[in-house]
Amino acid sequence: MRVRSGAASNFLCRYLPLFLVLAFVWLQGILRGQTAGELGLKTGKQIYEATCAGCHGQGGKGQPVSTLGFEPPSTFPDFSDCSSSSREPDSHWFAMIHEGGGNRGFSPIMPAFSPALTRDEISKVIEHVRSFCADPKWPRGNLNLPRALYTEKAFPEDEVVLTSAFNLNQEPAVNQTFVIEKRLGARTNFEAIIPGAFQKQPSGSWFGGVGDISLELKRTLFHSLRKGAILALAGEARLPTGNVSRGLGSGVTYLETFLAYDQILPRNVFVQTQAGVETPTHRHQEPTEVFWRTAVGKSLNQSRGLGRTWSPMIEAVSAREMIPGAQTEWDIVPQMQVTLNKRQHIRANFGVSIPARNTAGRAAQLVFYLLWDFFDGGIRDGWK
Repeated sequence: MRVRSGAASNFLCRYLPLFLVLAFVWLQGILRGQTAGELGLKTGKQIYEATCAGCHGQGGKGQPVSTLGFEPPSTFPDFSDCSSSSREPDSHWFAMIHEGGGNRGFSPIMPAFSPALTRDEISKVIEHVRSFCADPKWPRGNLNLPRALYTEKAFPEDEVVLTSAFNLNQEPAVNQTFVIEKRLGARTNFEAIIPGAFQKQPSGSWFGGVGDISLELKRTLFHSLRKGAILALAGEARLPTGNVSRGLGSGVTYLETFLAYDQILPRNVFVQTQAGVETPTHRHQEPTEVFWRTAVGKSLNQSRGLGRTWSPMIEAVSAREMIPGAQTEWDIVPQMQVTLNKRQHIRANFGVSIPARNTAGRAAQLVFYLLWDFFDGGIRDGWK
């Protein structure tokens, strides 16, 4: 009995201050059957100070441990840190506040405020919290749209993406692309693209290897949450690292530049467009090529925005070599992206690339990727 009493005493000493801080105003309203509005809390600032500041502090940096009375989890946020607070869309913030930290695979120490706050009041709190990032250079996370299979988005990210494509006709082949994206500050993004393939050789045997590696630097030129738009300019160098004799490289250095533009439309519909040109460093080696890609999609959120996100998309991919008599290639790519875990930083996309014009010698492909947003946590984080 003494051991149990001591354990209970330690538990109360450790967690009672937390419960008091989190529940002071919140429980006061619930016990009276009142919401924040009925308590006279009208603005996002008033609601935040009454329900959130006890843990997160007046300026969003978090209260000191001596005030909290508990050791905050490693994922405890600093809302004034633009690098972390600007990345996610409002829907992620809403789910966390409405359902608590467990809804997005974070610590359950964050309680659910759905009994005390309406959806409109939660939206007001989110707008107030967003104001703690005072640097307007950081694009808002609402502009971070689902990634298509081929069209590169304008939002700078920290991601690892592994894409695989299997020929459904023509010669058997499996093509893979490993992409590492690293955000550098508010608007700049560095990207390394490492292609590879397993191809059937004329002898009947299979050969695999790495293709031509690309290095890319992308810079956001414009972003506006009010207009729902973001524009970026990128430059890329593709190096002749692949085995030309095995069909895994061109043997030529290419320079590429492109613009990427993303637009949010009503009812969670979005459009992403990428257009550019790639040219060899020596014009006589290979022809210059222009390309254009566009993806149109819509995000569907389960449980009124609190659950898994499905994003069906249709993508058009076009390319043409700048030589006399060249024909434009067109592919149509229906696809579906889905979030795999509760934190939604692990995602998959499945689609079929179908040649629609200038189809000779080009195979239809089954294409899919696995995406890991490593800024939001490890691969094993956020599943439960």
